[in-house]
Amino acid sequence: MMFYDYSLATERLTELHREADDARVANRLVAARRWSRLASWAQRHAHRASRDLG
Repeated sequence: MMFYDYSLATERLTELHREADDARVANRLVAARRWSRLASWAQRHAHRASRDLG
C-alpha cells in the first residue's frame, strides 16, 4: 500500500510540474505578444514622427 501511495504522489507531482511548465510557457507567450504590440506601436509612431519631420 505504501508503494501505491508513493506512486500516486510521484505521479501527481509530475503532473503539477508539467502544469507549472505549461503555465510558464503561456505567460511567456502573453508577455512576448505584449512586447511585440508595444514594439509595433513604437515603430509606427517613430515612422510618423520621422515622416512629419520631412
